[in-house]
Order: sequence, then structure tokens, then C-alpha cells
Amino acid sequence: MALINYITQVQFDFGALALLQQECDRIGIRKPLIVTDMGIRNAGILDKVVAQLKDGAQVAVFDQTPPNPNENAVRAAVKMFRDGACDGIIAVGGGSSIDLAKGVAVCGTHEGPLKSFALIEGGLANITAKTAPVIAIPTTAGTGSEVGRGAILILDDGRKVGVLSPYLVPRLAICDPELTLNLPAMMTAATGMDAIAHCLETFMAPSFNPPADGIALDGLWRAWAHIERATKEPHDREARLNMMSASMQGAMAFQKGLGCVHSLSHSLGGINPRLHHGTLNAIFLPAIIEFNKDSESVIKEKKLARIAHAMGLAGEADIGPAIKDMSKRLGLPTGLAELGVTEDMYPKIIQGALADHSHKTNPRVASEDDYARMLTQSM
Repeated sequence: MALINYITQVQFDFGALALLQQECDRIGIRKPLIVTDMGIRNAGILDKVVAQLKDGAQVAVFDQTPPNPNENAVRAAVKMFRDGACDGIIAVGGGSSIDLAKGVAVCGTHEGPLKSFALIEGGLANITAKTAPVIAIPTTAGTGSEVGRGAILILDDGRKVGVLSPYLVPRLAICDPELTLNLPAMMTAATGMDAIAHCLETFMAPSFNPPADGIALDGLWRAWAHIERATKEPHDREARLNMMSASMQGAMAFQKGLGCVHSLSHSLGGINPRLHHGTLNAIFLPAIIEFNKDSESVIKEKKLARIAHAMGLAGEADIGPAIKDMSKRLGLPTGLAELGVTEDMYPKIIQGALADHSHKTNPRVASEDDYARMLTQSM
């Protein structure tokens, strides 16, 4: 049975941030907690957000989101949420801040440790309508977490897990490309490749969801056509708008599921939280596309040919090399060895990948040996 659900309300345009107070009133958020990070504060974006709120000077702010959000940060933000008797959350930042906000929305309104809400621990059933409402304001164009139903968080035991539920979908996304105009080049590139990975991998996922496939292909076309301009010409408004749309579209589509790119990047990112998720996805993509090309569903629906067409490539064989070449042109690492990954790390990476929720939605089931080959090809 296919579950097709689109998805939440989105305010999308340059200047959309000005609608924040109106939307808080509509949703019924009177005492929000803002969840963000010090980079957003230092860039002046937090001030712009607070200025839109009628009682902005009184709003509680948690600005200690780490690059890879973890259980300790969730606990600290939950304390602020509860101490302030907050009734909603405004997430401002990239995927890290938005995912952390989702963790707070659950843990601030339910009893039990974060582990009890992880999908691989059977946590889906533990997340209820008590979850606090979230308004998500992305400042990067990559994860699409502003319209996603999940959060990727690191538990105290080091596992990087997915917390997934329809109740985690933000009640509103304010997608204002204005907020991305000063995003540094390397962050633009890495988050942009994350959006490309989402569009590619969810399109290859075998679940029947033609609307998601269409959204993913259009998002891929937009991201592939505009990522280099957005990286090298940061104030190109057309490029920024299209990258933000591609990011949102990738997350709208990945209700289909993802695959081995993400099972590997989640696992390795849990082992070394300093590694950027989008960069890892870009590195893993060519090997996983090669692995998936023999999948029955990929062949039957001519998915690689359709991907190549969206990317403006001559044929299927050009996809992997084009992704590597794009990463190189953007100044991103193109192999795991550049990030300090060594072969002795393979068993732990593979163990995490096999346990990850994205492992099950790849178009081909990957074995330990398959994962080892993918890692070697990605070195």
C-alpha cells in the first residue's frame, strides 16, 4: 500500500520571514523557544528573526546546536523549553538546528530518553499528537528538514539514528532565500550536494509514489543547474531560490525512503560527527548508483536514463563521473581517504549501515560484502 502525503504549509519567497508573527498566531504559538546555533547568531540572522516577533525581547533562545545534534544538546534545550513553559519551537538554521528542534518537540512533551523515540528502537509508536508544534526557517539549502518527518540525532551511545513520525513534520516552513545569500561557499556546496543526493536517492527508492518521483526529478534538475552558480556567485538570487526549492523538494520526496548512501553516511557521521553529511553523501553517490543499476525497479522504470536526462548528461554511464567532477569543481573532497577514513574502520561503518533505517529502502538489499565494496570504491 502506497502512502502519499503532501505534507505541510510552506511560505516560500524572498522576504517570507516577515510572515513569522502572523504564522505563530495562526498556529497558536504564544511562547516559542528559538532553537539555533552560534553561527546564526553571529551572522545577524537571529536578530532578524527576533525582530519579527511582537515579544521578541522576551523569547527564550537556545543557540548551542552542535554541527551534528546529539542527545546532550536535546536535554539542554528541553530544560529551557520546560523551564520557560514554552508552547512551540521556532527552528532557525540548517538541518542541525531543525533536527534538534524536532528532538526537543518530542522529548519536551513526552517522557523517556531520546533512544525510546528512535525508529530502530520501535520509537515510532511512542511519538504522539502531544508533540510541540515547530516552525522551521532554513538558512541553508540542503537537508530539507523544514518539510521532513524525521530528525537525525546522535544518541549518548554514539549511534546516529532517525526519529521519524508524521507528528514531527513542522507545522510551517518559512523558506526565504534571502537568508542564504551570505552562506559561505563550502557550506553552499556541501549542503547543495546533500539536496542533490536526496533527489537522486529517493527517486531510485523502490516504493510506488509517482508524485514524489516527479518532485525529486524536478528538484534534481534545479539543483544540478544552479549549485555551481550559487557556490561561486553567492548573491545570485535565481540560483539561491532554485537551490532552496531543490532542498525542499528532496525532502518532500524522501517520504519514499532513501537508501545505502544515507545508511553509510549516517553510520560514518555517527562515528565521526565532524564529517559533513552532505559531503559524505556526494562521495558515496557514485558507488551506490553503480550498485543500484542492476536493480529490477531501476531497470524497469528506466530510472538512470531519466536521472541522466534531468542532469543534462548524454547517458547513464556519465552520472557517477559527473557527480565526482561536480564535487571537484565545487572544491569538495571526492574520496573518503581525504577525510581520514581508513579500511580498519569498515566493520564499524558497515555494522551501523546495516542497522540504519535507510538500509531497508534501497532498491537492492546490500550485504556486508556489498557495503565493503562501496566503501572501497568511495575511498
